[in-house]
Amino acid sequence: MGGVPASRLTQFVSGNKTAKFPVQLSLTANERCQLRHNSLEAARISANKALEKYIGAANYCLNIRVYPHNVIRENKQATGAGADRVSQGMRRAFGKPVGTAARVRVNQILMTLDTSEQYYIHARQALRKAGMKLSTPVTINIIKGKDLLK
Repeated sequence: MGGVPASRLTQFVSGNKTAKFPVQLSLTANERCQLRHNSLEAARISANKALEKYIGAANYCLNIRVYPHNVIRENKQATGAGADRVSQGMRRAFGKPVGTAARVRVNQILMTLDTSEQYYIHARQALRKAGMKLSTPVTINIIKGKDLLK
């Protein structure tokens, strides 16, 4: 194959890694898909930025629960004048590695967010913003702290 390209997603846990929080929210996928490493990183950055702005870095713990293992390859096509003379078309079209992706099943947890009750609304908004960066429709579920549903 030639090698695996480096993943943009380098940090999987952010926020306060040692504290125990009473509320846990999860971002789950509604459909089967592949999520590219750069979309997972964009989702992590947007959630982390919103959480640090409204909650503070000491009041949450954000975990990315999927890892981009699958290598995505692309058969680059020549463009421009005379491209038909230099291009090989579909001959030997295995492709060069361009990135990695995580295979996601239906109802698989993509991210978990631990926080306390007073920051529940801000945590939900942060996960909603992160879900906008992903290519699959997502839902936000409460894992711990079910009394918040009332």
